[in-house]
Amino acid sequence: MRVFAALDPRLPLSQVPAVARRMEALGFDGIHIPETIHDSFAVALLAAEHTTRITLRTAITLAFVRSPTVVAYGAWDLAAFSGGRFELGLGTQIKQNIEGRYGMPWTEPVSRMGEYVEAVRELFAAFASGGPVRYEGEHYRLTRMQPYFNPGPTATAPPVLLGAVNPGMCTLAGRLADGVITHSTNSDPGYLREVVRPALEKGAAAAGRTTPGIIASAPVALGATAEGVARERERMRRLLAFLYATPSYKSTLVRLGLPELFDRLRDLVQANQWDRLSAVMTDDVLDALLICADYAALPDLLRERYAGLAEGVVLSAPADDGADDRLRLAIEDLRSN
Repeated sequence: MRVFAALDPRLPLSQVPAVARRMEALGFDGIHIPETIHDSFAVALLAAEHTTRITLRTAITLAFVRSPTVVAYGAWDLAAFSGGRFELGLGTQIKQNIEGRYGMPWTEPVSRMGEYVEAVRELFAAFASGGPVRYEGEHYRLTRMQPYFNPGPTATAPPVLLGAVNPGMCTLAGRLADGVITHSTNSDPGYLREVVRPALEKGAAAAGRTTPGIIASAPVALGATAEGVARERERMRRLLAFLYATPSYKSTLVRLGLPELFDRLRDLVQANQWDRLSAVMTDDVLDALLICADYAALPDLLRERYAGLAEGVVLSAPADDGADDRLRLAIEDLRSN
């Protein structure tokens, strides 16, 4: 099983080089680079500059706030600069953020994302050949790439993965993507088995291609000691309370028999009472949503949940707690099976 470290979304840019080097030294297969308050390409560039082996994957770069050409240029540069270690993870974000936070238009996301991936790959092909580009769809139209603006075959096209939660986007990922990155709210084994995997297989079958792999964002409170696990558990309580107030993630709560939890969280968000969200996430609810483990217990717990379902798991990059030797052993254990 491959093991990836998810960078803290609020990690200052000045700390990215040291954290990336530590994740590489710990033996992680790759780093997942989020996009919340920092540009994911800027973080990926810093991480690439200060590492030599580890895979660097944006998880996820927001597609609908950028032109496909801007993304293709950035991904091509990162693929070249990293020596082929860069992977492009794309996602939609939710309608409210696209319109209200970014001031960009929202349209039906699945067909639009399909065109986006196709357009980016057409651009990669044009860069590789040094030739023109022509892509015409309902949402995107690219017909101009003069030689002066073509970077040429300086890189190999990076893999394109999709962040996906609901069946429609998972089906699209099966049809077009090189892999799917699940969200921490839809990474429980039941959802992967009953929703994500069948949708991927459906999309892959329609396209006559092999079903792409799943990278599961495991909701884990991880630490070297019981005290460390408890601190991480409280951090995850706040994060999950925020995430589960989003309508797109309600289906997981319904499957777990907790539909009223979404209503309570959503009411607080609408009242702008963000500081009260974590109080709604009681210990019983948190136990149903979160894996709590020290480094020794982690490998068996993750294998029990994800063996045969996911080709890789994503863990929040643990803080340096002076027990990296134990964490390194846990990562080696996971990667060996």
